[in-house]
Amino acid sequence: MKHVLIVGAGAAGIMAALAAAEAGAKVTVFEKNDIVGKKMGITGKGRCNLTNTCPMSEFIARTPGNGKFLFSAYGRFGNTDLRANLRRWGLETVEERGGRVFPVSQSAVEVRKFFYRILRDKGVTLRLNEAVESIYEKNGQWFVEAAAGKTAGDACIIATGGVSYPVTGSTGDGYRFAVLQGHTLKELKPSLVPFVSPHEWVHDLSGLSLKNVEATLWKGRKKIDSRFGEMIFTHFGVSGPVILLLSTAAAHKGKVEFPMELVINLKPALSEEKMLARLKRDFEKYERKQMENAMRDLLPHRLIPVVLARAGVAADLQASQLPAAARRQIAYVLQNLQLTVTGTRPIEEAVVTAGGVSVKEISPQTMESRLVPHLYFAGEVMDIDALTGGYNLQAAFSTGYVAGTAAALQEDE
Repeated sequence: MKHVLIVGAGAAGIMAALAAAEAGAKVTVFEKNDIVGKKMGITGKGRCNLTNTCPMSEFIARTPGNGKFLFSAYGRFGNTDLRANLRRWGLETVEERGGRVFPVSQSAVEVRKFFYRILRDKGVTLRLNEAVESIYEKNGQWFVEAAAGKTAGDACIIATGGVSYPVTGSTGDGYRFAVLQGHTLKELKPSLVPFVSPHEWVHDLSGLSLKNVEATLWKGRKKIDSRFGEMIFTHFGVSGPVILLLSTAAAHKGKVEFPMELVINLKPALSEEKMLARLKRDFEKYERKQMENAMRDLLPHRLIPVVLARAGVAADLQASQLPAAARRQIAYVLQNLQLTVTGTRPIEEAVVTAGGVSVKEISPQTMESRLVPHLYFAGEVMDIDALTGGYNLQAAFSTGYVAGTAAALQEDE
């Protein structure tokens, strides 16, 4: 019976442990937290977006960080396999808008408890509250050294996550272990992270959420990406789904650097002509009101002074006195609200870490190191990252399953 040592009990480490145990191995998992799946407990706004129902080819397309590397892993353990296994183990899931899959309980905490129970049922040894100090190989055996001593095994899986949300235990330990074993580390960047903006008017709008807007990120004349959906103003800049997706595009554009320009189309469903016609109707309807009140059918109240100021129109001007040229300027600002982005929030606040252990040094069929026999990787510690929607957790589960199975069934050298 092989003894598989796993460092990290996040999504990847949990699935690696379950796969290895079901393949007949003895499994020991080391986790610095007092619970398993701590980061999972905050995903999906506390509801745990486990995966997505879209075709696995779409998973690869929505994984800007080396999605093609996951082709084999997804072929071995895809979204339908995950849901089938969860059902077999006792966790029912439900599909929601956009193909997102959640537990029926709608509780990430319940998912965490579920995995803890299943790990115990499968005979996995959980070494909680035990931070790993080092891993090394000697005479064909792998050793994991922690405060309580060292443990020997036949294989070691590094599933320690990235450096995002360090409060969950993701503090980059796996990167150090990998480098000491001769692996290359690709530059770490924040992905799915809010933007910082210096404008006072942006900060003043803190808490204001906008739906159905189109946001486009530019670096000079180069368009980085454009997204449609929801965003929110904050005390430091902007956040929300469309902003997080734009940050991922920025992270994967090589040498693109800040500052950049963010252009927000507040009314993307309207053409320029229809926008002007809409404004004309509103201003005729409210011709006796001041401009700050004449736009109340069009925008949230807090946003009106900002649009007027950037269009160069006095808020106390009566609508009936507005020149046609000024109306055109308001229409332009409504569809081209510009703000400067000077950077992102720290990588510790990112949803995921872009960069990590180079996938060129890892076998996509087994997740085994190409440099060191019987050393495996799973999850975010590798240079893989995806968009929001369940794609990152599926990547963790799939690579964990492949690594755990391969480690349990490995042949002696």
